[in-house]
Amino acid sequence: MTSSAAIPGASRASAEKRWAALISVAVACIMTALKLLVGLLTGSLGVLSDAVHSGLDLAGSALTFLSVRVSDRPADLNHPYGHAKVENISAFLETGLMAVSAIGITAEAVNRIFFRPVALRYSIWPLLVMGLSITVDLWRSRRLRRVALRYGSEALAADALHFASDIWASIAVLCGLGASWLGTVEHLPWLRFADPFAALLVSAMILVFGWRLAWRAVAALTDAIPAELRIRLIDEIRGIGGVLRIDQARVRRSGSTWFTDLTLSLPRQLTFERSEVLVRDATAAVHRVLPGADVVIRTVPRSTLAESIFDKVRAVAARNNTVLHDVSIESFPDGLHVEQHIELPEVMPLVAAHRFVHSLEQEIRSELPQVGSVLTHIESEPATIEAPVRIEQNRRIEQHLRHAAAQVSGVVDIHEVLVDRVGDRLHVTCHCTLPDAAPMRQVHEAITAIENRFKLECPEVDRVLIHPEPASDNQHRQ
Repeated sequence: MTSSAAIPGASRASAEKRWAALISVAVACIMTALKLLVGLLTGSLGVLSDAVHSGLDLAGSALTFLSVRVSDRPADLNHPYGHAKVENISAFLETGLMAVSAIGITAEAVNRIFFRPVALRYSIWPLLVMGLSITVDLWRSRRLRRVALRYGSEALAADALHFASDIWASIAVLCGLGASWLGTVEHLPWLRFADPFAALLVSAMILVFGWRLAWRAVAALTDAIPAELRIRLIDEIRGIGGVLRIDQARVRRSGSTWFTDLTLSLPRQLTFERSEVLVRDATAAVHRVLPGADVVIRTVPRSTLAESIFDKVRAVAARNNTVLHDVSIESFPDGLHVEQHIELPEVMPLVAAHRFVHSLEQEIRSELPQVGSVLTHIESEPATIEAPVRIEQNRRIEQHLRHAAAQVSGVVDIHEVLVDRVGDRLHVTCHCTLPDAAPMRQVHEAITAIENRFKLECPEVDRVLIHPEPASDNQHRQ
């Protein structure tokens, strides 16, 4: 879901990118016209080649403007990752234009050097225009680069790189014009080739910058990412306690947005809530490396070496969307014997419950060959919410409960005894204080002993629920 605060930010980014691209188009148009006019007036191939270069800037800037408009469109059904890749296509097309212009300039330079020399007409105007071109290109290259870095725009970055190449091309043209003029003044015939050689240098620069731009565009279109980025991402996630393994880590970029697709192995004993916590931690780890990235994480439950036989039995039950309790395992010469309790919906027919339990027992034996037999006690899981009636005073039942507790070793006291009537059944709940250091096995045995003794004295009670508490937390000692 897109927050309301994010929409104005995206709108501002789109407006700034479009405005930068539009200024680039206007400036490229003016500089192309000036260079072309001066080049035709002086006959300088260097100036004309730079005019061609600026013409490419104009075409590239127009492509950039159009691609920025398209790339800012939101994701839709056909483009779930958005339209930002259009900027990479624009940058790649621009490299094609650069290659064509370089070939044309090279051919004309070779023609002037070997076949058809051209005498230059010297004037102050080429120097003024090239000086202006250097100043303007330096300004717009820096401006476009700032906007490109701020919003991760590949098209604007390509434009900035293109204009940076213009600066060096203009310097080469100035050097060629100066050398040609010096050759005429000093009567050095070989310097008359300085202008076409300057054009060759411009052509070489166009090819070098074009190659760099093409490499970046192809890398973006093929979803290439720096290897060290993926290593940093994996190292961050490995630092999360509870993640067993990173099965898959895929990263791609579309415009300024990073997309990550992760598959993580987690211990299969984890609850959904704990798994969700680990997923949030992994997402935060990704954002530490790639702020604002779109993160998709798939979790796979895995067994671990630390799993006990009890964990493995419960894992089979969890896979069947059920929970076991009171699992006990005994060792016999022919294998392990598993006894377990399972709760099934109270409205489930016996034949369906038996079929389900039989299938579960077979799965346990299949996954754990050391298990020889499984015996399951089936209990009904309540499907309705009952409305009990609180019995305010029932001293007889409370006295029997306290008497039963007094006969069990280790019990400190019984408190908060409540008696409810649900229909024609009596339910009793209470809190039982036991020593702080008592292990849970001893706690369970003590509670079971109290329940058994109490039901012998009060058989009319249908259910007893005893909550154990440590002695250090007891505020009701009598």
